[in-house]
Amino acid sequence: MLNLSYEYKLKPTDEQISEIERTLVICRKVWNYALRERKDWINSRKCPINACSIVGEYIIPADASYPNYALQCKSLTAAKELYPELKTVNAQMLQQVLRKLETAFVDMKRKEMGFPRFKNKYKMRSFVFPQMLKNCIQGNSIKLPQLGIVELIKSREIPDGFAVKQARIVRKASGYFVILSLECDVNVPQPVAHGFPVGIDLGLDRFLATSEGKLVKCPKFLNTEHRKLKLLQRRLKNKKKGSNNRHKLNRKIARLHQRVTDTRKDWQFKLAHEVAKDAGMVFVEDIDFRVWAKGMFCKHTLDAGFGQFITILAWICWKQGVYFEKVNKDYTSQVCPNCDAHTGKKTLDNRVHNCPACGYMTHRDVAAAQVIRNRGLSAEGRFVDIKEVACGGGLTGTGNSLVKSLRDRKKKA
Repeated sequence: MLNLSYEYKLKPTDEQISEIERTLVICRKVWNYALRERKDWINSRKCPINACSIVGEYIIPADASYPNYALQCKSLTAAKELYPELKTVNAQMLQQVLRKLETAFVDMKRKEMGFPRFKNKYKMRSFVFPQMLKNCIQGNSIKLPQLGIVELIKSREIPDGFAVKQARIVRKASGYFVILSLECDVNVPQPVAHGFPVGIDLGLDRFLATSEGKLVKCPKFLNTEHRKLKLLQRRLKNKKKGSNNRHKLNRKIARLHQRVTDTRKDWQFKLAHEVAKDAGMVFVEDIDFRVWAKGMFCKHTLDAGFGQFITILAWICWKQGVYFEKVNKDYTSQVCPNCDAHTGKKTLDNRVHNCPACGYMTHRDVAAAQVIRNRGLSAEGRFVDIKEVACGGGLTGTGNSLVKSLRDRKKKA
């Protein structure tokens, strides 16, 4: 089963905009009520029975079950009799809100994420239609439940054989968008290791360095708009909360942030296409960039968006049939790609790799990219000529004895 997500910009009428905003308000109320219910149940079980607070405690019966997704869906059906406004919204849409809350609690333990938060009118920005008609898209319009026919900017056609399964309406600073979940009943195999190998090293001095010597400078998207953003946020602190002027200024700040985000994402997609264009295999370091985001250069790391680029690159490689793999990140800057010798630590101001054993000299990031490429080839068991791979030396991390055995095995073959 192959799934894709296509995003289109909507051109709703004023009546449709008011309906979207009203739906977001109801979804936000359901989210906050369900979260409050879960939070109260958890807090009622925290306090020891012999050490209750003298200020206040949550009074919930001891035999009350945990309000999970199934129980809250039943409560939602009963709540429609007390709150008629819940009947004006698609029932499956509200169930998707509760399912998303359930996923947030599961990810809190599984992915070690934070506790789910209450949402204000700026935080609840999307809702889902879990079922769509077969022919919901006709020309440059889409038929959505409760909204009717909505015009859209059809920037690309739906691929043949794909059916629209879900639609998510998203409110952004620049307008309203629809994200379509497409499904096709085919099985696409993963690309196998073949063709020309390319290693990639990421960094702040140079955003990207390839094993072929290509260096790409980091554009620093946020810095270009930082001065204007700083002025707008300085004006924001003087605005009264809840006023129209504060709301208008918040929209300006959101549009500026979205411009930075869209520019960064567009540049990374173009760079990923350029990297995967002439490669058969792409190898990158297996790095948790959340650790980088907590260090000294956290602002520049978040501005670069390394994690997003790796996700985009993996998707582009899969789409073009290029093999993509992550390798061990340890000591890539302390090993010579030519002779496999350990060169020791390098300071950040040292941008040249100069091996004292074999005299091989190149840019520091390029040498690290070559080490990454060699490790990827070694892990895949590619018995190729060492001169074609690692500048005339052995594969990093394999040792001279194993390299010799690889050469002998290739000769016998």
